[in-house]
Amino acid sequence: MKILVTGACGYKGTRLVPQLLAKGWQVVALDTMWFGNFLEPHPQLEVIRGDVRDHYGVNLAGIDVIIHLASIANDPCGDLDPKLTWEVSALPTMKLADEAARAGVKQFIYASSGSVYGVKEEDQVTEDLRLEPISEYNKTKMCAERILLSYADRMAVQIVRPATVCGPSPRMRFDVSVNMLTIQALERKRITVFGGDQTRPNIHIDDITGLYVFLAENPQITGIYNAGFENMSIMDIARTVTRYAPAEIVVTPSNDPRSYRLSSNRLLATGFRPRKTVANAIQEIIALYQEGTLKDADRFHNLRWMQNVVFPRAAE
Repeated sequence: MKILVTGACGYKGTRLVPQLLAKGWQVVALDTMWFGNFLEPHPQLEVIRGDVRDHYGVNLAGIDVIIHLASIANDPCGDLDPKLTWEVSALPTMKLADEAARAGVKQFIYASSGSVYGVKEEDQVTEDLRLEPISEYNKTKMCAERILLSYADRMAVQIVRPATVCGPSPRMRFDVSVNMLTIQALERKRITVFGGDQTRPNIHIDDITGLYVFLAENPQITGIYNAGFENMSIMDIARTVTRYAPAEIVVTPSNDPRSYRLSSNRLLATGFRPRKTVANAIQEIIALYQEGTLKDADRFHNLRWMQNVVFPRAAE
């Protein structure tokens, strides 16, 4: 099997590609490499430095599956340059889907986001609830989903709405809640919690990448699936961190209203099971940090890196 992974050098992609290669599959990895390339060379891996906006940059002939991860990730980065966000996260999805259908690609796996639901009062957020995105990032994900579903009669369309991902990766991110609080505890011995009562769903990076592999192996499982298995308040995450990395917790006001509990019962019904927890992610980050193989760096904070390195003018 031959798989195209867009955004392959990102946080999830860098963990996903080795799993695909371990299956004996060929992988074409496409990425702008704004944050670098942490993929190890492999005889079955072709790495292309390219932009999904250049939709003629990759030949889809012979591609069986597309795993589309590429986007401007998270709300702050999406709001940094809304035009760019739409150009990267929505329009290329439409072009790629159309070309995939024409080229005979059998499967299209799309990394959407659990944030497409917006602010919800329901105890469990299921896939059937109305989407009410509140940021440019959320809106592009919703639109891309609808575009892809229009091609469901021409290829297997599998849409994943992940919770907040946590855990270590060679292309690390320290701007997502669990990872951020853990590195704060390690480096500052002090955790800053904004609000604290907001409940957020979480998923270990090995489970979300494992899910993409699972879907690639099961093209009959189509449609939309939430993927988040631990609904925890930000304060509970902070307290979990301090069990393994002692630190003071400081609470400050928050202007972020998002609070929701993601239900992944539909996904669990397919037979997929998560294997790791938030506590595992925290312990793994701590172990790598103590070994000296993982350190905080500007490139591990998407907004900071984009403002200062990728698009410095956008920050003005």
